[in-house]
Amino acid sequence: MSDHNQTKLKDAIKAMLDYYKLKGKYQQTRINQLWGEKKGTSIGLYTTDIKVYRKKLYVQLSSAPLKQELSMGTEKIRLMLNDELGEDYLEEVIIR
Repeated sequence: MSDHNQTKLKDAIKAMLDYYKLKGKYQQTRINQLWGEKKGTSIGLYTTDIKVYRKKLYVQLSSAPLKQELSMGTEKIRLMLNDELGEDYLEEVIIR
């Protein structure tokens, strides 16, 4: 079989996401999934909304003490999520 027409699946999916302009939606879904996995159920119970808009992650919480605590670690959260995504996608994390 000839190798000149073969593409890795990862590259093909990335090209498809770029072509159909679905990368933002894919990243939003991925971030929602990662938030639940990395932050655990205790923080997940107080998380009311997660949105990505213009490469900024907005996290809405229902607990004031938790908001204060997570607000101090937004850079760490951003770095952790970008590391899991495999690219420098998020520019900022905003806790509301």
